[in-house]
Amino acid sequence: MPAKPAPIKKSAKKAAEKPAETEPVPEAPPAEAPAAEAPPTEAASSETAPAADGAEAPAPEAAAAEAPVAEEGAAVEAPTMGPADEAAPPTDAPAEAAPVETAPAEEPPKPPTPPPPAVPTSAPQSLTVEDVNDTSVTLKWRSPETIGDSGLDGYTVEYSKEGFSDWVVANTKLTMSNSFVIKDLTTGDMLNIRVVAVNAGGRSEPATLAEPVPIREIVDRPRIRMPRFLRSRYIKQVGEQINLVIPFCGKPKPVISWTKDGQPLDTKKVNIRNSDKDSILFIRKAERDDSGNYEMSVKVDSFEDKAIIIIQIVDLPGPPASIKMVDTWGFNAALEWTPPKDNGNTGITGYTIQKADKKTGEWFTVLEHYHRLNATVSDLIMGNSYAFRAFAENKVGISEAAAVTKEVAHIQKTVSAEVGVSCPVGIVYKPPEYKEHDFSEAPKFTAALSDRAATVGYTTKLLCAVRGSPKPKIEWMKNQMIIGDDPKYRQINNQGVCSLEIRKPCSFDGGVYTCRAKNALGEATVACKLQVKQVIFQDDKEKK
Repeated sequence: MPAKPAPIKKSAKKAAEKPAETEPVPEAPPAEAPAAEAPPTEAASSETAPAADGAEAPAPEAAAAEAPVAEEGAAVEAPTMGPADEAAPPTDAPAEAAPVETAPAEEPPKPPTPPPPAVPTSAPQSLTVEDVNDTSVTLKWRSPETIGDSGLDGYTVEYSKEGFSDWVVANTKLTMSNSFVIKDLTTGDMLNIRVVAVNAGGRSEPATLAEPVPIREIVDRPRIRMPRFLRSRYIKQVGEQINLVIPFCGKPKPVISWTKDGQPLDTKKVNIRNSDKDSILFIRKAERDDSGNYEMSVKVDSFEDKAIIIIQIVDLPGPPASIKMVDTWGFNAALEWTPPKDNGNTGITGYTIQKADKKTGEWFTVLEHYHRLNATVSDLIMGNSYAFRAFAENKVGISEAAAVTKEVAHIQKTVSAEVGVSCPVGIVYKPPEYKEHDFSEAPKFTAALSDRAATVGYTTKLLCAVRGSPKPKIEWMKNQMIIGDDPKYRQINNQGVCSLEIRKPCSFDGGVYTCRAKNALGEATVACKLQVKQVIFQDDKEKK
């Protein structure tokens, strides 16, 4: 009778509880099954049955136990029944093929939230041609205004021939520099050039040159040689002739253009004559309207040089807007006036005031180059009547017309009974009384003596300053002894500056020197210390 497959049930349960191994199980030496327990066909079938992980079973019992388990978490297949198993009672089948417990499947991890999509940068800025020759073009530009979080990977430089729509990439790799040289070009071509910024978001809007670039050698770049007198404001008077010659250089021949205040020139008023070396601006008769900023442009292909000439046409000013007489008293008249409405296109530098006696009608200048807008005219004659007028002045000259007062200043006279002389109405002269000032002052030193060091044999001088009224008497003392008329010393007192000159002092002339000033109101002293040093030469040191 065949053996009962109870061990298969137990092994299958253990295999279900044990997780599937990821590594192959090492082979064990096959065990010989006794012939009495299982038929040879069943044993052979068990020996050749593969395990769940793909390795051969080491024993029939292990093979039978691992055969139902194919993979962790998968359903277990029932073993193939032999003839002996088919003869078994049906009640034993459920016990032999009991359900196997499976491990719960793990949930897969959730994918991370994707980042927001990258945004391209803005277009590069200020694309210009820095240099060009017959085989290459040098470009220069500034970084984009907006780059974004994704950064900047680099720039792509592209060009296309004039009349073609195909763009050729000049750089095989992205460049991080803000300049690039396009090489190996064909002389005579006209190229449209653009630069594109690239990042993770893609290509930006291109920065394109406004005009095609001709590929040819620029022998000499255009340059204006502005004369020194035209570097500042150029001033001319109305009616004068203007003839300005502005040299320039450039090869091939530059294109010259002129503008005035940003607008084209009026060829009826201004004549322009251009040659290979200079440009001439000619105005036959200057007018006020010719004032302005004249800009000259010299251009060779994409290279350009500009210069601005400021021309100012000036004229005589107009008269003051008005003048009036504010007041009259005694021998005086007070006047006020306002600036002219027309200053002649330049600043007002002053005014000229004149008076005229109504008897004679002749005008006399009383104030000239006067800067204020009011004045008082004095020393008028009693009994006369005066009119006044004012002229405006600028750097060109004095105005042709003048503003005249409408009122007339009447200087009246009357007889004073007290003094019996004629004098203006309402004025009685009383001489002022002045209190005599007492200038008496005791001596006072305004600059004291300073300690000094002198060298034997070299004349030195001591200085101080004193004031006082009446003039103080000065005395010099050495170590509290009056020097007097000693010829070794020279005493000088000039406008309060006192000096004592010591001629060729010796070591005994050192000490404390005092200057004393005294007058009837008191006295004052200052002192200093003089040190006379002996010079020791190198030869004297060696002898010692």
